[in-house]
Amino acid sequence: MTSRSINEALSDLIVEAKAIAGDARATFGSLTAQQLNWKPNQQQWSIGQCFDHLVTANKSYFPIFDKIIKGEKKDTVWQSIPLLPGFFGKMLIRFLDPASTRKLKAPKRFRPSNSNIDGNIISAFVDLQNQLTTLMKESEGLNLQRIKISSPVSRIITYSLLDAYTIIVVHEKRHFLQARRVLDSSGFPRSASQALHRSSGNECCG
Repeated sequence: MTSRSINEALSDLIVEAKAIAGDARATFGSLTAQQLNWKPNQQQWSIGQCFDHLVTANKSYFPIFDKIIKGEKKDTVWQSIPLLPGFFGKMLIRFLDPASTRKLKAPKRFRPSNSNIDGNIISAFVDLQNQLTTLMKESEGLNLQRIKISSPVSRIITYSLLDAYTIIVVHEKRHFLQARRVLDSSGFPRSASQALHRSSGNECCG
């Protein structure tokens, strides 16, 4: 990709990230804590758990992005292996795409709380999304394809900074749709008095 096309891709991702934040606020922002914690069954996540998972996962990238913007990041051995970052980046984007039917398990460190999620989780997600788009803007002008990072899950899994941004956005889209399915389910409590509390499973991206 040329520098112009990379910058255009970054701009598109920033627009998408902002749109997700706006849609999350508009769709889920007025729900009560009880509604946010309601689950269709014990194996599925609640709306609150979907966004708690995203907040936890996205936060894990921030120290990496901060080092890149400050010019303090050094490549590891794994990040320097040719072709490996491109392979992992394309694979994760494909697997996490909302159109994918593949079921994935959330890494243990990214699993949402088993207890009730705070009723401010949507506001927390939107605030973090604003921080994310600010970091993305600050990386404009960098060679986002040449810069490689390691996944917060494993140093062996590497991909370009542009792919990292893409992975975050498609992951958010997937969980937004998952949360939307919970909201649209026939048993969803339309009033706080109908809301049920159920324990959490380990499903991710389902």
